[in-house]
Amino acid sequence: MADQFSYAYPSPLEGYEDRPPLSEERNEDGKSLKNPQHGVLSPAYTTFPDPIDKGRRGGFDVHIYHYQNNPDQAAFAKALWTRIRHEFPELRIYTFFDRPIGPHPVAMFEVNVFTPAQFGAFIPWLAINRGPLSALIHPNTSEEEDLRNHTQRATWMGERIPLDVSRFTPAKKI
Repeated sequence: MADQFSYAYPSPLEGYEDRPPLSEERNEDGKSLKNPQHGVLSPAYTTFPDPIDKGRRGGFDVHIYHYQNNPDQAAFAKALWTRIRHEFPELRIYTFFDRPIGPHPVAMFEVNVFTPAQFGAFIPWLAINRGPLSALIHPNTSEEEDLRNHTQRATWMGERIPLDVSRFTPAKKI
């Protein structure tokens, strides 16, 4: 895992510094807080925030893993891959790998999502339908940020599978 403290983080309040203080008033449920309504949705509903790729690479990669030596898991993964191709043909769906590839230590297949709407439809669907499989969800920014995207910015469903991130770091000279 990348060291979270080795990165710089802009203030979450950047652009909101001069807003009035928020109320502590509660909604009818007695638990949640009332938020100021201004009638404008966040642009994040329609466009991924910078620096997420909005082009050919796709905004997010979703890697869905299965243990290639477990026949039941491999069969389930193949069926899920087939279902995703039928139900989400607008997404980019890659080859079904039956062996480890790249930084992924077990077999997997990859799905790319390009818009917040696709992300919002596919990720909840996957949460319900992934069965015993683990999934890594990470943003795509620049290739220089691949280590950070696969670690500090990544989200997991199911068990975290340790990646071989050495490919994202410069080789050390001996």
